[in-house]
Amino acid sequence: MTDKTLTRMDLAEAVHNQVGLSRNDSADLVESILSHVSDALVDGETVKISSFGTFSVREKAARIGRNPKTGEEVPIHPRRVLTFRPSHLMKDRVAAGNKS
Repeated sequence: MTDKTLTRMDLAEAVHNQVGLSRNDSADLVESILSHVSDALVDGETVKISSFGTFSVREKAARIGRNPKTGEEVPIHPRRVLTFRPSHLMKDRVAAGNKS
């Protein structure tokens, strides 16, 4: 496993190299796409990217949790959480990378 992290600038550079847009236009395009995805998720919509996966927001109900150290009961408030489910193609691609 590598310590490399894919950043927005890496995505913009890839768009620049493969599509031929200027670096500024590539960065703006990446920002626009990420903004649209974020806005849709904030609005509670599901975002499905074919051959990649599905992002969705899940509502979690209030419940009683327990502090493992003290055993004290603590209320956990209702909240929204982001989930990601990779597509089968993505799962297969990642698994194939593990075999090399």
